[in-house]
Amino acid sequence: MEPPIRVVLVEDNRVFREGLELVLGLRSDIEIVGAAEDGAEGVELARELHPDVVLMDYRLPGMDGVEATAALLAAYPEAAVIGLTASANLRERQALSDAGAVDCLSKDGELDQIVAAIHRAAGTTPAE
Repeated sequence: MEPPIRVVLVEDNRVFREGLELVLGLRSDIEIVGAAEDGAEGVELARELHPDVVLMDYRLPGMDGVEATAALLAAYPEAAVIGLTASANLRERQALSDAGAVDCLSKDGELDQIVAAIHRAAGTTPAE
């Protein structure tokens, strides 16, 4: 069995962040190693915790998700960043991609889509 994928969540909406942390934390193939409520904190957590994958909100206080993605990958290029956006706005998705995100998902998508994206980013196969 492969070790769990180490994930950091960067999301300013506490309810959404804690809910995602809870449901992803129930899986044996994913380990939530940290959660941040703003981009600067997310960059710092990635430096400290060395996650495999970072789920990055687009709209964050201070440093937005695009700036945070670029800063995070400059500080810790081994991480794969998946952008999360409340809207399916093509401009937002493209900006995250241009900053280095490997994928961009809508927050209202199914949990299975998030799990599959985490596995794609980590280069692994989801557990059944």
